[in-house]
Amino acid sequence: MSNYHIKHLEEYYQVYRKSVREPENFWEEIAEEHFMWQRKWDKVLSWDFSKPEVKWFEGAQLNITENCIDRHLATRGDKTAILFEPNNPEDPAEHITYKQLHERVNKFANVL
Repeated sequence: MSNYHIKHLEEYYQVYRKSVREPENFWEEIAEEHFMWQRKWDKVLSWDFSKPEVKWFEGAQLNITENCIDRHLATRGDKTAILFEPNNPEDPAEHITYKQLHERVNKFANVL
């Protein structure tokens, strides 16, 4: 499955039907394509509605910072990652790029 760029309503329904009929396959494809995993999952989905209990991606590990910032540095480094709108409407908005955000996160991590 490649990136979903849904162009019309029927295409949306096709994708939706797959997500409902084959949730494990659907979400496994999404997870493999859109996230960097430290450790892949043992099982995509476990459910027991009698308890109720639902577990997704059991055994998997990922680094959320790596997925939110690091993986975008090579292709989107100079693009806006965060658009900060200050409370005071007279203050200008701040456009923080992925590279700038990466630098700020690393600085703060060193503080910790």
